[in-house]
Amino acid sequence: MDLAIIDGRLIDPATGLDRRGGLFVRDGRIAAVGEAPAGFAPAATLDARGLVVAPGFVDLSARLREPGLEYKATLESELRAAVAGGVTSLACPPDTDPPLDEPGLVQMLRHRARLLNQAHVYPVGALTQRLAGEALTEMGELADAGCVAFSNADHPLADTQVLLRALQYAQTFGHRVWLRPQDAHLARGGVAHEGVVATRLGLPTVPAIAETVALSTIFALARETGSRVHVARLSSAGGVAMLRAAKAEGLRVTADVGVHHLHLCDVDIGWFDPQARFVPPLRGTRDREALRAALADGTIDAVCSDHAPVDDDAKLLPFAEAEPGATGLELLLPLTLQWARDAGLPLLAALDRITRRPADLLGVDAGTLRVGGPADVCVFDPDEPWRVLPPELSSQGKNSPFAGLEVVGRARWTIVGGHVVHAARR
Repeated sequence: MDLAIIDGRLIDPATGLDRRGGLFVRDGRIAAVGEAPAGFAPAATLDARGLVVAPGFVDLSARLREPGLEYKATLESELRAAVAGGVTSLACPPDTDPPLDEPGLVQMLRHRARLLNQAHVYPVGALTQRLAGEALTEMGELADAGCVAFSNADHPLADTQVLLRALQYAQTFGHRVWLRPQDAHLARGGVAHEGVVATRLGLPTVPAIAETVALSTIFALARETGSRVHVARLSSAGGVAMLRAAKAEGLRVTADVGVHHLHLCDVDIGWFDPQARFVPPLRGTRDREALRAALADGTIDAVCSDHAPVDDDAKLLPFAEAEPGATGLELLLPLTLQWARDAGLPLLAALDRITRRPADLLGVDAGTLRVGGPADVCVFDPDEPWRVLPPELSSQGKNSPFAGLEVVGRARWTIVGGHVVHAARR
């Protein structure tokens, strides 16, 4: 179907585009930017006056809960949430049940996602069998099945020899390795950041050195092997400083931050609010400000939703027993825009962190309005206020620490492969 999106503010961080004009789609691809091609006769036209026309957002971490955890969420519900938030491409971690450590599981997930015809799903394969941290998976076979990277998710990988072999193998065959930096022993049993809040509440802690000790090992092995390593969900000021030094040294390292960690800190636990329990935990205000500044100056490459839908029963427990995680796909846009406004950054820079940069980290053709590229587009109102009301969220997981708060910025239309897959109710 030929589609015209007219009179919008076109923004594409990949090319530096920021001007008014139209976007024209033919056969699922972008046919022209600015002015319509000769003889173009669209079957449908979207009036984008007062709206922003941007590449569809790319999310580096969205748990879809399939296979095996459908009582928390389903592929259908979470992809519906993705497009409602303007996300057209997403990476899903391997910590499903069973984990994504077999090619057949990866192929099944991708097939199911294609049938739903919503956002593009890019599986991250398990780095070790059963995520047990003992034996490597067949990364080559998993890559052939469609995995774009390999990770042990939040499961500890304490055996440094296994990690060394994984990085050596990945370097040899050009695979991407994503690691969540947390020392398994220092973090054991902890549920909150080590600080005044956890002490006052009597909660077992995860000290910031659990992250920096793990980063020290990761960077040493990256230096030894020359491999590309992506640090997932950085959370501390100390970790930011180490990442900055590693990049200055020339190590092939990148990093992302969860969008919740840009706005919340350990104080937001309040009186044991389980909605504020995350992995990694919300840290101190100094850590939060360091993360915000590092994302602004490019030390941290991208921001992700860290979407983790949880069933109500798992959240209606005492803080230390509640399951960590929060819904995030539908909040990625407004929370990123709020961070950029607070930092004094232009809209082009804000969108860069959720389009071009994460697409580069995934190594996929996404996150741009390039002529000839896939017509994955989000048309959004950057000034529309709306209240986060859990029953109205598309995700099956209604858990959010932002419930009841007003945010600004909302997707009006989401287009995937040239088809309108989401249109906001007016």
